[in-house]
Amino acid sequence: MDLAVEAAALRPLMFSIAYRMLGSVTDAEDIVQAGMLRLHERTRAGEVIQRPDAFASTVATRLSIDVLRSARRTRELYVGPWLPEPLLIDDDDPARRIEHDETVTVGVLRMLERLGPIERAVFVLHESLGLDYAEISEIVGRSPSACRQILHRARVRVAADSVRFDVDRARAAHLAGDFLQALREGDVDGVVRVLAHDVVLTADGGGKAPAIQRPMAGDVAVARFLVGLMRRGMKLGVTIESVFANGEHALRFRGANNATLAVLTLHFQDGSIRALSNQLNPDKLRHLGRIGDLFALLHGVDDVDGGR
Repeated sequence: MDLAVEAAALRPLMFSIAYRMLGSVTDAEDIVQAGMLRLHERTRAGEVIQRPDAFASTVATRLSIDVLRSARRTRELYVGPWLPEPLLIDDDDPARRIEHDETVTVGVLRMLERLGPIERAVFVLHESLGLDYAEISEIVGRSPSACRQILHRARVRVAADSVRFDVDRARAAHLAGDFLQALREGDVDGVVRVLAHDVVLTADGGGKAPAIQRPMAGDVAVARFLVGLMRRGMKLGVTIESVFANGEHALRFRGANNATLAVLTLHFQDGSIRALSNQLNPDKLRHLGRIGDLFALLHGVDDVDGGR
């Protein structure tokens, strides 16, 4: 087996599993490194791995389960709402290029956060990789019938949490453009027009960036809040660019020094923006490059570069 050739194919596979299970680009990259090390050790010892993809899937899943179990207490004590680290579709790292389906959206990743490690694994392996119950059983150490029941419960949770958003890309692109223009122009009415009446804004600052501690609901309230922030931000040199994060339209906010400050993901349903997820936690943005310090920016400190 040519390890270099296999690595090129296996890294994205392991990353796709780990990211979906953990919602963290950084942790997923660590899983990939650990998985490749195990593969290297096995091949150096002379072991012939008949199915490298099955080996990679098993290692990535089991390592992710271990991470979830060890981080359980930390996540329980997380400050404010939890959102996944945004995965930009134009990421230039080949290992981060994964198929963008429903299982990588913010809504589903938030739902998975409320499931146990084994439940997450079964859902991801079946819904994203298309593995059958016998294959999943071998990986997670549960019977095929138990895996079937686990998947059923997870699917029910997805439906109950209403995390299935519209995928009319033409309509979504139009709404995203109108939303961006209205924000830039400080047009509250323009923002309201593209929001659902009961829209919900969720922000993740993790206690390390200024963010609302509870979700905000209502089109007028959310519009006024966002426009107010943007007006203040523009005076401080903040700019917005349109990007794709987790397969959905998003806005990337940068400071005057081009450092990333936040990524706001837009979720569409029934012809309007049904929800917004704003990631401001600098620890969850570091994989995007240079990160700004929102606290410093808002307090008028010149050096607002949070580094990498």
